Order: sequence, then C-alpha cells, then structure tokens
Amino acid sequence: MTTSVERLSAGLARRIALAAQGFAEPRPTGIVGTRQLRRTADRLAVVQIDSVNVLSRSHYLPFFSRLGPYRRSDLDALSNRRHHLVEYWAHEASFLPAHLHPHLRWRMAAADREAWGSMTRVQQERPEYVAALLARVRSEGPIRASQLQEERPNRPGSMWNWHAGKAALEYLFFTGALTARGRTAGFERVYDLPERVLPPAVAQAPTPGRPEALRELVRTAARALGVATETDLRDYFRLSPVDARTAIAELTDAGELQPVEVAGWNRPAWLDPQARRPRWIRARALLSPFDSLVWERPRVERIFGFRYRLEIYTPAAKRVHGYYVLPFLLGDRLVARVDLKADRQAGVLRVQGAFAEAGVDAAEVAVALAAELRLMADWMTLGEVVVAGRGDLAPDLAVAVVATAG
Repeated sequence: MTTSVERLSAGLARRIALAAQGFAEPRPTGIVGTRQLRRTADRLAVVQIDSVNVLSRSHYLPFFSRLGPYRRSDLDALSNRRHHLVEYWAHEASFLPAHLHPHLRWRMAAADREAWGSMTRVQQERPEYVAALLARVRSEGPIRASQLQEERPNRPGSMWNWHAGKAALEYLFFTGALTARGRTAGFERVYDLPERVLPPAVAQAPTPGRPEALRELVRTAARALGVATETDLRDYFRLSPVDARTAIAELTDAGELQPVEVAGWNRPAWLDPQARRPRWIRARALLSPFDSLVWERPRVERIFGFRYRLEIYTPAAKRVHGYYVLPFLLGDRLVARVDLKADRQAGVLRVQGAFAEAGVDAAEVAVALAAELRLMADWMTLGEVVVAGRGDLAPDLAVAVVATAG
C-alpha cells in the first residue's frame, strides 16, 4: 500500500522555513536578555563563526536579525564564561549548544580523515610536538597560539597561514583533546582541556554510537530548517551523503520526519512534523552572509528565488554587488541586498551599494530598509547612516535614510 505524500505550496514551505529559523515571532519589545539569546541559539543549533569584521563579527548578527538590539557582552558570556555555547567544526567553525558536543565525537575520532592540511600534517610529521603542547595545556592551563614561539610560514594570500603551533592546537581542537575556553578581544581562540570548560554533564556524558549521533544531528537540522531536502539536511552539520541518507531513512521510519513534495522544488523533501505553519510572516531583517537561513545558496535560490554569491574573495573590479553584502528580508521575501561597512573611526554605517530585487516596490523597500539600518547603526553605536550612490535602490534609500534621521 502506498502512503500519500503531502504537497506543500512554495509559499507555505517558505513560511515554514522562516518560522523554523525564528522569523515568525515579533522581536521583543523590552530588553533582550540571556534567556532570549539562549532560546535563539538553541533554535538555530549552529551559529557560524567568521573572522571578517568589516561590519561585525558574523556570529553577532543572527541574534540581532531575530531579536533586535541586545548586549553583545551577554552573548559573549554564553560562550566565554557560562559555556552554554561551545565551539567546534559543526557547519564550519561554529558555536553550538553544549549538549550537542558529544554528538560530534565521531568526527573528533575521525580527525585523521575529517581534518585537513597543516592540521594533519603536523600530527604526522611532529607527533611528539603535538603531545607536548597537550601536556603543556594540562599542566600550565589555557593557551593561545600567539603565545607560542613559532615562525609563521611565508604564504602570502593564504587564509590558513598557520605556524606549526597553531596547526597543532587546531589538530587537538579538532580531535576534542582541547576545546575553546573563549575568545580574546582580538578574536583569538583560547584553548583548554574540555573537562575544564564544558559543563560537567556534557564532559562526562557517554559517547553516543555513531548512528544515534547522526540521527540527532539530522533531527536537529530538521527542526532548524522546518522543511528541507536531503542536501539541506546534510549541509547543516556537513554530513556525508551516505550518513545523511541513512539517518533520514531511519527518522522517517520512526515518524520523526515526514516526506513531502514542495511545489517547484523538483526533489524530495522532508518536514519536521512539529514545524509551525504560519499564515504570514512579518519579518524585517538584515542577514549575515553566514546566517543559517542563507548559508546554503542553492536552498536560498530554491525557496526565495534569490541568487546570492559571496564576493569577498572576488577581485574588486569583478564584484557585482560588493564586498560584504547582506540580503534584506521583508515579510517572507528577500527583497534587496546591501553592501555594508562599519566605519568605526568616523562613527558611520556606510551603505556602499543598495540593490532591489526585480518586481519590488523600491520606495516601500527603501523605507523599511532605512529603518532597519538605523536600528543596526544604533545597536553598533554608530551615529549616522551614509548611503553611497551605487545600486538601483540607492537613490530611494538615500531619501528614506534622511527622512528616518529627521
């Protein structure tokens, strides 16, 4: 007997996805505190870390997008002192709720296959040095890579230009022998033993079997995505195709995932049976390029019809939209994109380019975007929003920004 598969409209699937990511609820009207930050972190499960600071460290932005202004020191405390959030290679380098840490031990145990480049090379070529570093942390306490007297290799243009000490610490971090105690003001990772950092219940938790761990990661991804294809579910924690397919099949058999068809997706999809199905979304948010709503570019195009490419590594003359471009969510649509820069010395939030999506009301979008930019500037303690002339939305946005300031 064949089981009927529910068919979802593209609009409903989009609203389900937005609700799962925290955009169906209005922003808090009062002070945003630790409770709301924890709830958002638990909902997203993975918050990607990136070192680019032209606007803001990326991990701060998803919380602002969903909650509005908050004290960044409160988020820092969740990772640096309270350790509700811990660092690991989940999607990329990421913060994740501490309770998920044991479910990634299979990846730690497979570091010689899962890790890459200088991390594995230093272990292969200088295992005694790696062991000595671990012994040093055990006896002397937390350490930063900059404390090691190691010469940095001369590889201009490489983003992984690590000296041997940094590579060794990263290898130990990947294996789980070390974890991150926190970050310095300059965003340097501080390494320490897991038993001195992780909550005792997490550090002492038994290691789940690999199948159980993979099911939990796919289950978590499904809750965070709402409705998703196999590739979407796999990408959230960067699982292999075989591992993801097996876990999806097992969760489907158990009734924890519901197969669905989504109009226009042209591929199988799965629904979290507990996912909200809102009739409308009234969101207004600027999204980090590394936000979990938009980090998988094919999913963004499939759900929103929004073609999005990160141009940080594209030569300036070849960039279409700019260096650090944020999509703008209004209602349940991505309606524009802006290239932003925090000019901290001048106290200005600079809009270096503003571009509307086809078919939107540019004047209406500009008014909403100007309000969001003003909110962001205030949160970042920048006194003024300045719009450059680049992009088809820039003229309307410049007018709206002036009106907002007045």
